[in-house]
Amino acid sequence: MTVTTILIRPPICLNPSKFNGGFSKPLLKSTFFSSRASFQCRCIKHEGTPKGPEAEGFSVLESHTPCDVGSIWSSMGFYVFSIHVPLSFGGLSVAAKVLHQTVLDPHIQAFLILAIQTMELSIVLLLFKCPGKPHHSLLDFFHVNKASEERCWLLGSLLGFGFLVSLVFITSIVADRLIGPKDVNNPFLKEILLTGSSSTMACILVYCIVTPLLEEVVYRGFLLTSLASTMKWHRSVAISSLVFSAAHFSGENFLQLFIIGFVLGCTYCWTGNLSSSILTHSLYNALTLFLTFIS
Repeated sequence: MTVTTILIRPPICLNPSKFNGGFSKPLLKSTFFSSRASFQCRCIKHEGTPKGPEAEGFSVLESHTPCDVGSIWSSMGFYVFSIHVPLSFGGLSVAAKVLHQTVLDPHIQAFLILAIQTMELSIVLLLFKCPGKPHHSLLDFFHVNKASEERCWLLGSLLGFGFLVSLVFITSIVADRLIGPKDVNNPFLKEILLTGSSSTMACILVYCIVTPLLEEVVYRGFLLTSLASTMKWHRSVAISSLVFSAAHFSGENFLQLFIIGFVLGCTYCWTGNLSSSILTHSLYNALTLFLTFIS
């Protein structure tokens, strides 16, 4: 078994290749949107000793004021069921109906996926600007505090990427020995990459820029940071990784996606800068795109 056959996994993305079903309800007409479910957490002040970076050791995430747990999960529920699911599982099918096509051309699909993912990212970024008592600002995820100044986020990204590829390699070997080898190539993605240079560029933009930024802001920036204010960093990484894996709706890749999410979460916790996990995520997706293209 070669490295190529082991590592050609679908890039980490919110299932743009398996859109199905239609959703007719407007995305932003939700009762949650104007109240608790923007990406803001209600904070609970207490007089105890703040849980700063010094108390965690490995993690340098600042969490002086814990978030309300109910607010965290209502925000995630709003995102998943009002934004992610309609776009990820209804986007292409709705586009096909509008264009009066039964099967979309791969070239068109590539740019539709780019548009859908960009739309989802734009909505998420707008949610951070919703009115309400702010706890997280988008720029806070890239803020370097005193504890993280000694840790290079670029070095953390490279170490995280190397560790991630190694773990995927090992888990793939173990899975192949226990379950048996299977074709892990993505024929849908392969077809798009071979359609033309413009389709390839659209895929690169989606998988290496838009999707890493979207998923890291939601699952590491918002969810992990919020959970880390209420519990130990390793528990928050594990829970956010479970949600990250479940959101891909891929049972056969659940464990691998959990491991990927865990490594990305650890990278973010160690550096305290979301740029590190975004770069690691982007490098991993770039590797899988390259291996899919040459396979």
